[in-house]
Amino acid sequence: MVPAAVERLAAIPRVELGHYPTPIDELTRLRAALGGGPRLLVKRDDAIDFGFGGNKVRKLRIVAARALAESADTLLTAGGVQSNHCRATAAAAAKLGLRCGLVVNGEPPARPTANALLVELLGAEVHYVATRADRQPALAAAADALRARGAHPYVIPVGASTPLGALAFADAIGEMYAQGVVPDTIVHATSSGGTQAGLIAGCAFLGLSTRVLGISADEPAPALAAEVRRILNGMEALLGLDEGTLAGPAIEIDDGFVGEGYGIPTPDSREAGELLARSEALVVDQTYTAKAAAGLIAYVRSGRLRGDQTILFWHTGGQVGVFA
Repeated sequence: MVPAAVERLAAIPRVELGHYPTPIDELTRLRAALGGGPRLLVKRDDAIDFGFGGNKVRKLRIVAARALAESADTLLTAGGVQSNHCRATAAAAAKLGLRCGLVVNGEPPARPTANALLVELLGAEVHYVATRADRQPALAAAADALRARGAHPYVIPVGASTPLGALAFADAIGEMYAQGVVPDTIVHATSSGGTQAGLIAGCAFLGLSTRVLGISADEPAPALAAEVRRILNGMEALLGLDEGTLAGPAIEIDDGFVGEGYGIPTPDSREAGELLARSEALVVDQTYTAKAAAGLIAYVRSGRLRGDQTILFWHTGGQVGVFA
């Protein structure tokens, strides 16, 4: 255990976006459908009762608190047309009385659905760009334009995957631990690295031997692992820890379930979504969380997760995506 980290993490300011802890349920029918194997649990961050939930809401509890502390009047971020992060940011801004600006890559939908509909309903101002590579320059330009008008934007990187945002998932490990659950392995979707960095750090702070297995939704494993490492290094600095405190834990990422790329379903993700829905009435989107579920299912079927283990699937939300 790292007592200093636990104490300093508890002192980080938060805003109240939803009620916690989120439930941990046992997936007995999924286990039976897979023919046995390890005990399967799910951490239900899809059940966060704010802004349609998901892992981005957890991050925004801490990130938005920092924005308020810096007297921001606008939350500014970026994502795709169906970005869960953009939807959660727009919801947080509305709740806190702030404006919200979004830089979104893709074509403006003729008839907004799912997350695109929600960001419109929540009052966000959306600026469309052609590609993912165009987002960062457009985000910087939007921030400069707001400052020129006398506004005070707080820029949130894609996914709130910063050392500050990742602290939310170190905190979430403490929440899980307080619920009396210490799994052998946590399986979750990983894309921009913040959730995985937080889970790894939280386990290290509490001295847990839990393996954290990220299933990539888009990025190659080496690039994503480097990003997770960068965020872990930044978390050390934020909490005033000695350099190298978080150097030990392994960063484990499987990029074998990406398929043709981000936002594109695969046969395995479609099957995983149907199996979870029909066995447990658990809804996942087909392009992000379902890829992690596909990884979980494949690992159980192949015996890579042992029958005497307890495995926790961290549902990071995204169920709004089924309505796209």
